[in-house]
Amino acid sequence: MEITVPRSTRPATRIRTLLAVGATALALTAGAATPLNPAPQEARADGSRTLTVAVSQSVDSLSPFLAQRLVSTTVHRLIYENLTNYSPKDNHAIPGLATKWEPSPDKLTWTYTIREDSNWSDGEQATAEDAAWTFNTMMKDEGAATANGSFVANFKKVTAPSPTQLVIELKKPQATMAALDVPILPKHEWEKVGDFSKFNNDKKFPIVGNGPFILTDYKVDRYVKFKPNKKFWRGAPKFDELVLKYYKDGDAAVAALQKGEVSFASNLTPAQAASLAKAKNIKVNDAPGRRFYALATNPGARAKNGEKFGNGHPALLNPKVRRALFAATDRKTIIDKVFQGHAVEGEGYIPPRFSAYHWKPAEGQKIAYDPAKAAALLDEAGYKKNGAGKRVGKDGKPLDFRILCHATDPNDKAIGKYMQEWWGELGIGLKVDCRDNVSDPWLAGEYDLAFDGWSVNPDPDFVLSIHTCAALPSTPKDTGATDNFICDKKFDELYAKQTAEYDQAKRADLVKQMQSRLYDTGYMNVMAYPNAVEAYRTDQIRAITTMPESGGNLWGQDGYWSWWSAVPADVNATSEEGGAASTGLVIGIGVAVVLAAGLGAFVAMRRRSTAEDRE
Repeated sequence: MEITVPRSTRPATRIRTLLAVGATALALTAGAATPLNPAPQEARADGSRTLTVAVSQSVDSLSPFLAQRLVSTTVHRLIYENLTNYSPKDNHAIPGLATKWEPSPDKLTWTYTIREDSNWSDGEQATAEDAAWTFNTMMKDEGAATANGSFVANFKKVTAPSPTQLVIELKKPQATMAALDVPILPKHEWEKVGDFSKFNNDKKFPIVGNGPFILTDYKVDRYVKFKPNKKFWRGAPKFDELVLKYYKDGDAAVAALQKGEVSFASNLTPAQAASLAKAKNIKVNDAPGRRFYALATNPGARAKNGEKFGNGHPALLNPKVRRALFAATDRKTIIDKVFQGHAVEGEGYIPPRFSAYHWKPAEGQKIAYDPAKAAALLDEAGYKKNGAGKRVGKDGKPLDFRILCHATDPNDKAIGKYMQEWWGELGIGLKVDCRDNVSDPWLAGEYDLAFDGWSVNPDPDFVLSIHTCAALPSTPKDTGATDNFICDKKFDELYAKQTAEYDQAKRADLVKQMQSRLYDTGYMNVMAYPNAVEAYRTDQIRAITTMPESGGNLWGQDGYWSWWSAVPADVNATSEEGGAASTGLVIGIGVAVVLAAGLGAFVAMRRRSTAEDRE
């Protein structure tokens, strides 16, 4: 949110991204919309076409071992293959680098057949040895396990008996074996790396990969450039170049879209979407999202070695205080006034788009907006109002909190103002601390509350794993995969059970119990499920595939379908030019789709979404 967010959700730099508002990436300077290259559809002397995507999130790392932000994991989906991919129709598992996968009767040994028609961009063939090396490196090296270590924690042994056969032996059954969201890396390039915890893969270009695109150039907070992989086994993309261009300011990105300087922009505000819907040659896509937007409380930052750190407010260790804050937060106003209807009121951790795992609190369990109840809870917790109307503890200190806010996220700022009003009426002070970089204080545990959010995959395993004790950093100086330092024994027990459960109905019930536990502990208050509100130029893109194909999103997919399938406007519908499918989905506003995630659709996606989204 791949969110967002600070400790890198997949990342090696503790990018704890709080809520990356879905968007994206890499940047030019504060705001200027100067073109990096000719206008996307502007004819070049050589007749080439460029697809330019406006992004608002910085890349945390170009190393898949470290990257957690949505923009970074999106980049990796474009340049590397996973063992499996996910169908753009309904998210069921389909072949990627592996053409098929089969478990043993006891489901403790999985055998993957590796395709023979996938080559690295330097000409060498991609083999099972590359996959075995990738997984073994993550199993043995803590730095290499920073972003995706939860996927291999249960692995016992990984071997490559032949170039086309990969064998993974497990300690116990694991239900996510068709959804290992791990980019496979070329062994002959990466085995030269010394310290995986510090290697960002951003010095040598082009980067050797085997996906639909080849990364050719990168400038921090300016752009990421790609060329199509002409030898990609599924077919080459149709555009001659793809550029992710960074805009710190959302209005600047929209202005660039209107001028034709970029082809696509995401994370639109309601006002921007309304304005673009009236513009010529621009199509707005407003679809049910796969993100949640939450208020996270600091449960007391700690490491696996038991050492505590940070300076979170001790009052938040009291569940009554946490519940009071939630009862003093009006979700309906947030949906109506901030998102202006482009979102659904939040409840459980998994968005309603994934209906099999979506959870709702029981009537007596739900924390409704109730200022009177909030006041009573604060009184019970020992924080009563003084003569000046301020809540104070038994030590006489006022109840004042800080909340981390993404400076580039208008939702954070708007909701922060409402909270200051609502909580102020209860006698609570709130400082809305908006920063370009929320990662550093978040990873250091130097916050009280934070705006948080992640993009969720059809398979919820990863986004649940970031709240386990195993995700904590080893020491305060290390980077863990944790989202918010939550470590709860009951939650961990449920997580272990759901990971090993192959029966979909039973697993779904366990996942719902985990969400119920998160809700009751009060460390995460899911306020909204924002829509994916984005737009593209129809005079530059003739067709493009959403995910799911019926009313889904374009940015931040569980795959590479949107940019791989995009067809230039000047390519005839019957043309055979290029390798990608020449029929994309033309999407409309307000199409609602609910996905039922089946066992075969296991996809673990993490990513927080916001200006600093961890994927």
